[in-house]
Amino acid sequence: MKNESFEKNPVFGWFGPAAGAAIFKIIKSSGPLSRAEIVRETGLSKSTVSMHVDKLIKIGLVKEEHNDRSGAGRKGLLLSFAIDSGYIIGIDLGASSLNVALCNLNAGIIDFCTEELFVYQGPEKVMERICYLTDQLLAKYKLERVNILGIGMGVPGPVEFETGIPVSPPIMPGWHHFPVKKTLMDYYGCPVYVDNDVNVMAYGERYSGWGKNIDNFIFIKVGTGIGAGIFCDGKLYRGSQGCAGDIGHIGVDGNTTPCYCGNKGCLEIIAAGPAIGNLAKEAAEAGKSFLLAEKLKEQGFITAKDVGMLAEHGDLACVDLIQKTGQTIGQVLAKLINFFNPSLVVIGGGVTGLGGRFLAAIKEVVYRRSLPLATRELSIQNSSLGESTGMIGAAAMALNEVFSHNNVTEMVSLENSRLIL
Repeated sequence: MKNESFEKNPVFGWFGPAAGAAIFKIIKSSGPLSRAEIVRETGLSKSTVSMHVDKLIKIGLVKEEHNDRSGAGRKGLLLSFAIDSGYIIGIDLGASSLNVALCNLNAGIIDFCTEELFVYQGPEKVMERICYLTDQLLAKYKLERVNILGIGMGVPGPVEFETGIPVSPPIMPGWHHFPVKKTLMDYYGCPVYVDNDVNVMAYGERYSGWGKNIDNFIFIKVGTGIGAGIFCDGKLYRGSQGCAGDIGHIGVDGNTTPCYCGNKGCLEIIAAGPAIGNLAKEAAEAGKSFLLAEKLKEQGFITAKDVGMLAEHGDLACVDLIQKTGQTIGQVLAKLINFFNPSLVVIGGGVTGLGGRFLAAIKEVVYRRSLPLATRELSIQNSSLGESTGMIGAAAMALNEVFSHNNVTEMVSLENSRLIL
């Protein structure tokens, strides 16, 4: 069987409704399976397995499907996770964008809406747009709010996960202690889970990207800000107060650029998207690049995306800027790798659009400045999910909570879960 947690412990160890929840976990992670296979996996009697399976089917968590396998002992129906028995909403709120996805119960995106929206417009305006786009998706597929089993949301700032409340988010004026979670729960009547955007993106990569089946990895987001999502022993690590991974305010050796946090030389102020744009603007004004000067004259500002585009056209100033920015991020990342020793680092966020030079510069410094043992089997990759990472991650985070062992145990116990549609 694929589920290692059960392979390592031959004693099943669950009783009553908790046994039903554990059987659901086996089916969800390793199905489709026959009842006989579940009996062998758990050591439970045929009658006990059938009783729990019947409950899981009744509440809509599991479905039966035709068995087209060949071979002796393979006849009968197979059991699989009922991914179409409800829906999850995944919300990815960035500093200047909003993405809302309608997902199945495997975090697969069915459809999504996206629009430019600035988080500094305040919570009332932004939450209004979130509900509007979500309602548009529901209407398009003729769904009701009751069909939504959970909502996951990522926001570009620190969040107290248990309450779903932002806490002093630097780039989110007016959001401090705003009840994001409660607002969505009151409107849609379903469980809601809110976390900072980089944790959510790490969830996405863990669920269906490079991080799948990788227990120890770091997801680095480089966009308007810089942050890290950390998976340790297969679980997202949030720290004692929920702010683990705030690497954007780690100081870079020898840099004294003032940061809005009050310190100097923070990684975010010298290597995030806005910093790249500002450095490009300085290069244009200093006459280091004709193309940058033309772009500045044309639109009055320069973005990291502009830098990447001009580098692809051979602009040497832009190529140099990309390499130096990647090297700066690599310096900090090397320290994290020496400390945490992950087997994978995934780079995501809008700045990854700078192209292969950016990733190459990061790798060069990491492999040069990290310990040989720490990098012997280390893989550093750009995110495989692209712009969908946050939406998939938000849905995956919600699914992880909705289908937690305790929640499913309660569903099996009550047998009247709202999953019945």
